[in-house]
Amino acid sequence: MATLNITPAAAEQIQHVLAERGEGLGLRVSVKPSGCSGYSYVLDFADEAAPDDARFEDHGAQVFVAPDALNMLDGSEVDYVNEGLNRYFRFNNPNVTDECGCGESFTV
Repeated sequence: MATLNITPAAAEQIQHVLAERGEGLGLRVSVKPSGCSGYSYVLDFADEAAPDDARFEDHGAQVFVAPDALNMLDGSEVDYVNEGLNRYFRFNNPNVTDECGCGESFTV
């Protein structure tokens, strides 16, 4: 069975954004072919769960992953970081074998 961990910071941000938006179940994460290294993460709101979605819940927040992205994200940690003026979700993904220099895409 696949695993995906959500840090307290990521859970807090997911809950915050959903509360501001006024609807939604959680964060939807998928991957798409992109960039110079192969794939990039795609983030969206999950307003409903698809029947084949994998659902992960931690610290009161939910993350939904489509089956075609599950192998690439298995064992990952979703975090939310503040670095200077930048705030973003970061994926600590043990399946990544290489990343492009700007960090926008990855290879598994």
